[in-house]
Amino acid sequence: MWDQREFRNLDDQIELGTRNIKVALRRLRQFAREGAAEVLDLDATIAATARKAGFLDLQMVPELHNTVKLLVLFDVGGSMDDHIRACEELFSAVRSEFKHLEYYYFHNCVYEGVWRDNARRHGQKLSTLELIHTFGSDYKLILVGDASMSPYEIVYPGGSVEHMNEESGEVWLRRLLAQFSRAVWLNPVPQDHWCYTQSIGLIRQLLQERMYPLTLEGIDSAMRQLRHGVS
Repeated sequence: MWDQREFRNLDDQIELGTRNIKVALRRLRQFAREGAAEVLDLDATIAATARKAGFLDLQMVPELHNTVKLLVLFDVGGSMDDHIRACEELFSAVRSEFKHLEYYYFHNCVYEGVWRDNARRHGQKLSTLELIHTFGSDYKLILVGDASMSPYEIVYPGGSVEHMNEESGEVWLRRLLAQFSRAVWLNPVPQDHWCYTQSIGLIRQLLQERMYPLTLEGIDSAMRQLRHGVS
């Protein structure tokens, strides 16, 4: 029998101890003017007014919006309980910085289902295939987790500690990465400890080394990777 453990949702109202996480995330933002023309364009207004011999001619433009679409998958439960605070700070930051944000949870490795509410994770899962078909390839993907598990959970069917997965975690991760080519993994485990955990090495290989520590410098590097494809 698999464990029936209870996980709790991350709190997106955590007051950040530092605003630098938001600053690091802003490297990913891309702006475009959308919606009704409701914002004063000062330079255009001055030019138009000058052309009309001093008669005021207000020029309006749509407001700038961050157009980046972001999908974040959070590992919860087990060893991730040691990193709840860091994940909640990250969660708070992405909720405030990105308008087009979708998020889901998984445990240890992504398999055939993810969920939005940990209290209902056994009954209200979203098929990972449905997730892939719902969100376009223009979404950027961030996976957040310590990647610390038995290697069997990644490479073998039936390796999950909670259910009988017919296909391995590796298969599901490859499907996600095929859909979301701009993807990174943020790991709260200190980077100098990564070499001691085999499963971290396996995940790094699958992500083509696009794993970054959950630190300000790591987030900054991850955002550069997502936006420009460089570390």
